Amino acid sequence: MNTIKKLLGYVWMLMAVCVILFLVYEAYDKISKATATTQSNVILQWVIILLVFTPICIGLFMFGTYSSKGEYD
Repeated sequence: MNTIKKLLGYVWMLMAVCVILFLVYEAYDKISKATATTQSNVILQWVIILLVFTPICIGLFMFGTYSSKGEYD
């Protein structure tokens, strides 16, 4: 069971990084495709999304770090 916890710790760390990269990519894609009239609204929406999900992903990364080190044994 401890091996599974350590393995899932690495999965959670990788997932946190992938989620942030995916959100940044989507934000760049949506902002670049927005028209000039809607671009400020789209920027505001993505800034809020990134501000909400960044601390969540940092916490997920920290949880994965502790799990991979065996702190939850």
